[in-house]
Amino acid sequence: MSRFITCVAIRQPSHLPGARCQTRRRRGEAEGGWHTRCVSATPVVATPEPNKVRAFLRLVMIEHSVFALPFAYISALTAMWLQSRTVHWMQLALITVAMVSARTVAMSANRILDRDFDALNPRTARRELVTGQLSVRSAWVGTVVALAIFLTSAALLSWLCLALAPVAIALLVLYSYGKRFTDFPQVLLALAQFVAPVGAWIAVTDHAGVLTSAAPYALGIAVGTWIGGFDLIYSCQDAEIDRRIGSRSFPARFGIVTALRASAAVHAASLAAFVWFGAAAGLGWLWWVGVALTAVVLAYEHTIVRADDLSRVNRAFFTANGVIGIGLFGCGVGDLLIHGLAA
Repeated sequence: MSRFITCVAIRQPSHLPGARCQTRRRRGEAEGGWHTRCVSATPVVATPEPNKVRAFLRLVMIEHSVFALPFAYISALTAMWLQSRTVHWMQLALITVAMVSARTVAMSANRILDRDFDALNPRTARRELVTGQLSVRSAWVGTVVALAIFLTSAALLSWLCLALAPVAIALLVLYSYGKRFTDFPQVLLALAQFVAPVGAWIAVTDHAGVLTSAAPYALGIAVGTWIGGFDLIYSCQDAEIDRRIGSRSFPARFGIVTALRASAAVHAASLAAFVWFGAAAGLGWLWWVGVALTAVVLAYEHTIVRADDLSRVNRAFFTANGVIGIGLFGCGVGDLLIHGLAA
């Protein structure tokens, strides 16, 4: 009878720092040779794919659309108020579909492209593509479906929206590659988020509105710097791991203290841009209440996260920023209704 001896050697592959490969040798009467397979640095348990739609929605964190949608609505409703004082519900519905589908494309592409990095990070090692709860093929199918929905909604909004749609998608996907070639991926994220308010304004006014008003650009800058600023805070959690696995980021390159200071400066610029938007659009007192509330929440956010204590990052990321998004949306829409926007 054959006797088998199995040994496992761990080595690091050249294509991805921090990964491990298992090389198995079996010795017996008829067998021999080496067999190699790469595994995650963090143990994960492969599980069968559950309901693919639910798994895909978890993958793209569909509920986080709340961070960007309110500002697309503020932009669109402000444009409607300036143009006709009337809400156009079909346009608003198409903008919603376009926003959610575009974000889905971006998030899915990010998860697919980053799955090797995710496998090496304990914080992300339970994501669906790492554990096998969702296959890469299924994720690509979901991405293509979301892209088709986005392009269809853009076409239904206007020819200009359709023409600019590839630019928006390119910016959204480019962020996924950022950590491979720059220490400033948040700049790419800010550019991607800049697109949403400007795109919503274009959807309502077509080319004329974008050429005659500074408001959409001001709001785009405000949203981009706001989201880029809190992503700087969020990425501080992974600074040490990013250095180890070769994923580039601002905190990994310059340190957590510098990253938190940079985030505060970026958020100050965001507040200035929200002020600029309100002035450019001619908004009233309720908008300024919302901006003041935003200043208070941002200050709170920066007091609860310290370089030596990142335990409250999630509170700053989800709770505080959720309050900002919902608060500014409520104040912005309320101000428009007070000043004559008709539903």
